[in-house]
Amino acid sequence: MGRHSVAEEPVPHPLDPPKRLEGRGEATGSHRIVGKKAPRRKVAMWPIAAVVLVALIAIGVFGWNWADGELSTRAEAQAKACVAGDTPMRVIVTPSIEKPVRAAAERWNNAATVVRDHCVVIQIDALPSAGVLDGLVGRTNLDSIGGLPAAWIPESSYWVTELNTAKPELVGSPAQSVATARSADYPLVGLAGKSIDEVQMRASQTFRQFLQQPAQQADFAAAGIKAT
Repeated sequence: MGRHSVAEEPVPHPLDPPKRLEGRGEATGSHRIVGKKAPRRKVAMWPIAAVVLVALIAIGVFGWNWADGELSTRAEAQAKACVAGDTPMRVIVTPSIEKPVRAAAERWNNAATVVRDHCVVIQIDALPSAGVLDGLVGRTNLDSIGGLPAAWIPESSYWVTELNTAKPELVGSPAQSVATARSADYPLVGLAGKSIDEVQMRASQTFRQFLQQPAQQADFAAAGIKAT
């Protein structure tokens, strides 16, 4: 035979899998199959949690301070209104110190000074220290000095020592000087007794501190008495 026969390729059976072409990657039609996507990087959660925690703490602190401030403001407003009313407090002073102490008491009363929700109104009486001591320890009638005062300012600590020796139960708080002069230290001593309540006892100490402030000390200096 003069012609070479060409081998005929077998006809693929319809159920046979498609023939794979060499030199090409797996493809669908003319496009390569895209491989698996790269895994996403996980975002660390602890910085977010830390920021949230700090924010919550800040809000809590702010809220606490605000509430505390509101309560303090409300308490001060109630106190300034003297919700418990007026309470009189009598103070006996030696005559040589009457003028500056009376001026201080007027300043205190005009300011409506509050002690434990009470507006404490101070009354000043000037009496010689020897007569006050006699009335306090019982050598004379207590009525001779107008009854038991809430505080006493003699001219010298000597009188306080005498009172403490004879009637220690009458000393409600330690004596402390509010001014000085020649041979005088003007100690204020808070007294105790059935007619002296806790408000008056506290007020006597507060008034002592008030007398030691610059404005009142200037009154002592103007009266020729040295400041403490």
